[in-house]
Amino acid sequence: MTTIVQDNPTDSRFEITVDGELAGFVDYRQEGESYALPHTRIYPQFEGRGLGGQLVSGALAEIAARGGSVLPYCPFVPKIIRDNPEFLALVPQGDRAAFGL
Repeated sequence: MTTIVQDNPTDSRFEITVDGELAGFVDYRQEGESYALPHTRIYPQFEGRGLGGQLVSGALAEIAARGGSVLPYCPFVPKIIRDNPEFLALVPQGDRAAFGL
């Protein structure tokens, strides 16, 4: 099984594919270097494989590589950040408490 996470700027979302088939996405709204992440979705036929975590981790890693920051409105995203503390610095310090971080 080959998974790839990549940005789809036309649709303002990071997507995960499995063997070339779209398996899910995390939407974003970008203002400058800040990315608001309001929604994550894994399609039902791909659930239960850990793809949501791979998707969000991949999106956060790409945002970090771009020097961006994150506002994790989707409730799943703060969970991934708590499980992967290397991503905590992406959330502005003054906003962390609002997201349970």
